Amino acid sequence: MTTRPPRPGEKEGVNYYFTDTAHFEALLAQDAFLEYAKVYDHYYGTPKQYVYDALARGEHVLLEIDIQGAMQVRKHYPQCLCVYIVPPNRQVLAARLHGRHTDSEEVIAGRLQKTQAELAWMKEYDYVIVNDRLAAAIEQMEAIIRAEACRCARNGNTLSRICAAYQE
Repeated sequence: MTTRPPRPGEKEGVNYYFTDTAHFEALLAQDAFLEYAKVYDHYYGTPKQYVYDALARGEHVLLEIDIQGAMQVRKHYPQCLCVYIVPPNRQVLAARLHGRHTDSEEVIAGRLQKTQAELAWMKEYDYVIVNDRLAAAIEQMEAIIRAEACRCARNGNTLSRICAAYQE
């Protein structure tokens, strides 16, 4: 959920749920967010209920969030998996930001500066993906998800069932 205006091509309920500041702050007062941050004068947040409902359905939940948000989620869910996705260098990031044609030079400069400061947090994540080529980055993310699904710590019921099947 965000208070920023939709970018060209973004759809309500697909890319984000777009709302106004008053509604977002009312939800904050109700402790309705798993994580939230105010970034570049706009709020961004993940409603708790959205995550709880998806997990209850057995779905993987992917959150595209900044470092503040990732650390908030990790505080609530220490077992969560955090993947840091980063362009290969500052020039590529700058070109991508300019190519969106949505931000002023001042905003882009701020984002570049913030990204450089955030790089120190990469080591707090479980994985890093260098997003140089989209297809390769997607393959890496899919591989991480597949590998994590096989972790013993994430398969307690399966392990118990297998052990029980060998009891005679």
